[in-house]
Amino acid sequence: MTTHHILIGAGLAALIALPGFAQDLALPRGAEETLNVVQDQGAYAVPLGPWSFDDGVPTQRVEGQVRAQSWRIPGGGATPFQLLKPLRDQLTEAGFDILLDCSADVCGGFDFRFATLVLPAPGMFVDLAGYHFVSARSSAGDVATVLTSRDDWAGYIQIIRVGEDLGITQTEGPAVDTQVTPDPTVEAGVPVTDAAPVQVPVEGLIAKLEQQGHVILTDMMFKSGSSTLRAGSIASLDQIAAYLAARPERRILFVGHTDAVGSLSSNQALSRKRAQAAVTYLRQIHKTRKSQIGADGVGYLAPMTTNLTPQGRDANRRVEAVLISTE
Repeated sequence: MTTHHILIGAGLAALIALPGFAQDLALPRGAEETLNVVQDQGAYAVPLGPWSFDDGVPTQRVEGQVRAQSWRIPGGGATPFQLLKPLRDQLTEAGFDILLDCSADVCGGFDFRFATLVLPAPGMFVDLAGYHFVSARSSAGDVATVLTSRDDWAGYIQIIRVGEDLGITQTEGPAVDTQVTPDPTVEAGVPVTDAAPVQVPVEGLIAKLEQQGHVILTDMMFKSGSSTLRAGSIASLDQIAAYLAARPERRILFVGHTDAVGSLSSNQALSRKRAQAAVTYLRQIHKTRKSQIGADGVGYLAPMTTNLTPQGRDANRRVEAVLISTE
């Protein structure tokens, strides 16, 4: 998997991609680095406690060299806690004191995840109901945080280190169970950069589409008020195109969704345009038959999550593919 060169908001500006693995931390065997960014003189708000309604996430600002990395571990079997525990144990053995150790429900679920720094999808994926987080500090004042999660077909690890001297060495830790049949999908959170989406096997996405009747196409990204797709290929649509070409009896309706900014009528019109963007892509790029695809929109009537936060509104701006064939 390619390591992407990205920028991450105001908190970690001017980042550059670097090779390597986190210093002295043995990663699971088969871990594939997906993102590796560093700021020589930066600051990081280290979470010290779970999210609360009154106070949000308590943090401590730490300054120094900031390095954020993420890895993907193909295959199923290891839970977020199983992925994190060996790394937490290595931190304590290296003299780090644990500041916070919590699972998704204890950390604060959606609110905690969006109140702390998380590298963008597809490099890092976080299941809002299934992740584990640890923050730790050494006697010298260096800090480290570890965030783990998984989807149906891979585990994900994010490590953020802050300190003056972060030498990088590659190590290989214990293997994780990868003997579970994968069930890949693009439902891996909302990408926030133009990094190329993960190329997952066609049969995995289609299996979920056929089993559940719909799938969220989270590599179709829209800014608020816009129905314009980012430039380049859209992996999920490419997979759907191949599926429809092989199964001419199948029909898919693309359904657009918006955030709650603006009137219902304007958002319904915008959501239809977003769904139509998928149809246009399939017609122009893949020559998909008109009879197999359609578009509609429901505006803000079916949100995935809250519209009270910028992150929630980002997540609600989406397109879903709905299988409407009965054969």
